[in-house]
Amino acid sequence: MISLSRQEIVQTVKYVVIKVGTNILTHKDGLLNFERIHSLVEEIVAIRARGINVVLVSSGAVGAGMGRLGLTQRPKSLTTLQAVAAIGQGALIQFYEEELAAKGVPAAQILLTAGDLSIRHRYLNMCNTMHALFNFGTLPIINENDAVSSAEISLTFGENDRLASLVANLFPEPLLILLTDVDGLYDADPSTPEAKVISVVDKWSPKLLDLVAKKKSSRSKGGMETKLRAARTVVNAGGAMIIANGNDPKILSKIFAAEDCGTIFYPNQKLSARERWFRSASAPKGKLVLDAGAIDALLNQGKSLLPIGVIRVDGEFRQGDVVSMVDQAGKELARGLVNYNFHDAQKICRKRSDELAQALQTDAVVHKAIVHRDNLELCPAEA
Repeated sequence: MISLSRQEIVQTVKYVVIKVGTNILTHKDGLLNFERIHSLVEEIVAIRARGINVVLVSSGAVGAGMGRLGLTQRPKSLTTLQAVAAIGQGALIQFYEEELAAKGVPAAQILLTAGDLSIRHRYLNMCNTMHALFNFGTLPIINENDAVSSAEISLTFGENDRLASLVANLFPEPLLILLTDVDGLYDADPSTPEAKVISVVDKWSPKLLDLVAKKKSSRSKGGMETKLRAARTVVNAGGAMIIANGNDPKILSKIFAAEDCGTIFYPNQKLSARERWFRSASAPKGKLVLDAGAIDALLNQGKSLLPIGVIRVDGEFRQGDVVSMVDQAGKELARGLVNYNFHDAQKICRKRSDELAQALQTDAVVHKAIVHRDNLELCPAEA
């Protein structure tokens, strides 16, 4: 665990990702809260003046669309929801652009789906694009591409808290700020008088999820549980995260004055860009279940994963996809880029290196490793 303070984090951070939720950006009737967007932009411009690169992850497209169409309930049909998002996204970005232009800051709209960050070359392309946008002096404004995302879990972020955590991990040692409609993470049910905000979380723990009331707003898809999972993603990849009340129009100023507001999660470790991608952005397409010998070779000997150590193959994946390597109890040990597709991987399970060509019925040269050491990363002890 890295030993830091609030003041050290806000004084040294170079990359800040601010995620603002639907309930902060819209009124109860679903219409955009233009006054709140105005104050948000003012604070972001002030942060940028400190030499910090800022990315805004903004919810509100569906809420804005509902307001434009006079809807009072969030649509349940996927196609209707996507249409409402498409209508609302234009209104949302237009107002951001006008507010930023008045302060001499260009806006750059980016709509993402999970695949944009889970595939290695697209992840690297997004990293490069972000840095190019910073060089142009723009404020990148990101939202999930609701208008084209499918309902499949593997293809959608599901909510912008997770999206924000994956965007934050594009950068080294980022600070992710989640602006919501509560003061932070409480140590008990927030509706009870004795409940208090937890000021500091030194180390993320699965036990934190026990504190969460699974209540969601009618206008947003997130909740405190998704924010805690975002915290896990960020801190395990070397970043810090703050949950704070975005209804306070000066909340960002208070955060960067190192005031004790909200809940701050301290980073667990520092990671390379490659490690960040493997541990957070890459979504495994399948699992390789390992025997004790293979586990020892990976964890203690720094070796590649050979087919003979693979007991079972689960999932559907292609050559070059990310797979998860697990023990027989299902605990994830590592992630890596697999050298075989699902069908071929099944054929070579438990095979020695000199048996691979015969198992695959080929005369071509085959990979001795099912996952090479250069293309895998071990998982942290606490993920």
